[in-house]
Amino acid sequence: MLTVVPSELQALKVPEVMGLLKLSRSKVYDLIRSNELPSFTIGRARRIPADAVSAYMRDRMEEAA
Repeated sequence: MLTVVPSELQALKVPEVMGLLKLSRSKVYDLIRSNELPSFTIGRARRIPADAVSAYMRDRMEEAA
């Protein structure tokens, strides 16, 4: 049985966020450190909620308008 996880519950790896935002690894970690991009850890693995990336992009678009 295939279960589809809703997008708001998906957790992305840093390289996936790098690809989505077209940013460097260090810039993604800068955004995490500055709390502009929420994240959490599981052990040593850093994860970013997919909806946090969407919210970050929406906020940037509103600022640019």
